[in-house]
Amino acid sequence: MKRIEGKVALVTGGSRGIGAAIARRLAEEGASVALTFNGSPEKAGQVVQSIEKLGNRAIAIQADSADAVALISAIDRTVKDFGGLDILVNNAGVLAVGPIDNFALEDFDRTIAVNVRAVFVATQAAVRYMKEGGRIINIGSCNAERMPFAGGAVYAMSKSALLGLVQGLSRDLGGRGITINNVQPGPVDTDMNPGNSETAEMLKKLMALPRYGTVEEIAAMVAYLASPEAGYVTGASLTIDGGFTA
Repeated sequence: MKRIEGKVALVTGGSRGIGAAIARRLAEEGASVALTFNGSPEKAGQVVQSIEKLGNRAIAIQADSADAVALISAIDRTVKDFGGLDILVNNAGVLAVGPIDNFALEDFDRTIAVNVRAVFVATQAAVRYMKEGGRIINIGSCNAERMPFAGGAVYAMSKSALLGLVQGLSRDLGGRGITINNVQPGPVDTDMNPGNSETAEMLKKLMALPRYGTVEEIAAMVAYLASPEAGYVTGASLTIDGGFTA
């Protein structure tokens, strides 16, 4: 059953990894999908082609999420090309780790720009077009609640910020029938964070389920939040981490 047939979705950072899986899953559920990318045009094109093979419409838009003008333009183009916007998935994110003594201010600023500011910018632009039943879904991290190793403070802070943003915006948007939630993945097997690395073996020891998650598992939770079945879920941060924070 296609639960979001006829809906329009935009996924930021949708050219690879979790973002690409989300874009494909929303298309499988019936949505037309726009996705943004920054430096992977070939991979973005492959995602578009895979969606078009399903019989759905898809476009890829180059936009650095740290660039507010480009991000707003991507939302405007999605609405222009597809006739509206029903689902926004704020997936784009960056990770910089390092000890506080020499953590570069440039890395700090970009982390906040992409992981926090861009979520606000995209949400503000999107809700101007959304009608009742709109869905905003942010891809956070279980590190918002647990950072078990040194060097991850700035990343954890950026993801923790989304908890407060979502709780507050649920009040702003609830009267308009628009929901907003976070999905907080734990370790997920991607090309940037492979499940068979030395780091992965260390992290698995911290989990109740000693394995990495799959991008499809994260996409399934996003699809649920995008569907009518999740109409009563808002202001929530839903963790999918194999027991990493248990």
